[in-house]
Amino acid sequence: MVGCLHPYRKCYRPCITRTLNPQQTIDDVLLRAPSSAVPLSTGPFELTAAIVTYRNPLSQLRRAMESVVRQQPRIQLILADNADDPGVAALASEYGAIYLRSPGNIGFGRAHNLAYERVRRLSPYHLVLNPDVHFDGPVLESLLEVMTAQPRLGVIMPKILYGTGATQHLCKRLPTPWDLVVRRFAPGFAHGIFRRAMERYELRDRDYDQPMEPPTLSGCFLLLRNAVIDQVGLFDEQFFMYMEDVDLVRRLLRVSRALYYPQVSITHEYQKGSYRSGRLALHHVLSAVKYFSKWGWLFDAERDRLNRRACDV
Repeated sequence: MVGCLHPYRKCYRPCITRTLNPQQTIDDVLLRAPSSAVPLSTGPFELTAAIVTYRNPLSQLRRAMESVVRQQPRIQLILADNADDPGVAALASEYGAIYLRSPGNIGFGRAHNLAYERVRRLSPYHLVLNPDVHFDGPVLESLLEVMTAQPRLGVIMPKILYGTGATQHLCKRLPTPWDLVVRRFAPGFAHGIFRRAMERYELRDRDYDQPMEPPTLSGCFLLLRNAVIDQVGLFDEQFFMYMEDVDLVRRLLRVSRALYYPQVSITHEYQKGSYRSGRLALHHVLSAVKYFSKWGWLFDAERDRLNRRACDV
């Protein structure tokens, strides 16, 4: 029995988790799409999608929403607004989205938890989406086919591109404190010294054009299976911003699989806000302290095991 945090329920409860076989390979989760169109859900929607916004440009938010509503699957979109912006409420009405006004700027994870609690019974899958993401083509349809064909998958992420078309290396090994210190605070002249370590941390030794099972994925786009979320919880609300995606994916890996699927791609207008804002940098540091206090600073056997598995697959 493992105690799993359900942040949106404000409680701890035990749940039964199963041991994953580290010898299983990526072949176990490669796409074998259904040969004919099969309904993905008997409920009203095939997918719910949540965007948390805080003073994001409305033009940026509109582009993200249009990316979702143009998709073929039946989707219920929900906007969680941490800034009480009338423009966001108007966009929600325009696109038929649920508008959820947060009780202030409550943070990324807590707002997503409130949004999920509102829509969790409407479909079997839920998308966590950043407002600075956009995409074309059958992205969600393709990812839902993979999730439906592979019931052991708990989360899937597509290839993520910069606006230039270059690949963002957002599949990572689970971090050590040293990884985050070097990546976040090493001065520019020192980057060359630590280049190999950072490339290894960002799994640049792997082929980003091929599917893989990384130890963690990026919270800018996570397509999740609700049954797995309900087992381990969504975001841990002690993280106001940053590290909540790393924490979530490693909890999901206790009961399911995580897949990077580059056969479809999205564009992420990567802001790196904590590199330009002292306030966001402070949130990043505080979240890192909370993360390592939760999982272990120097000694983290689960981190070591998952990172070794990433090397072996």
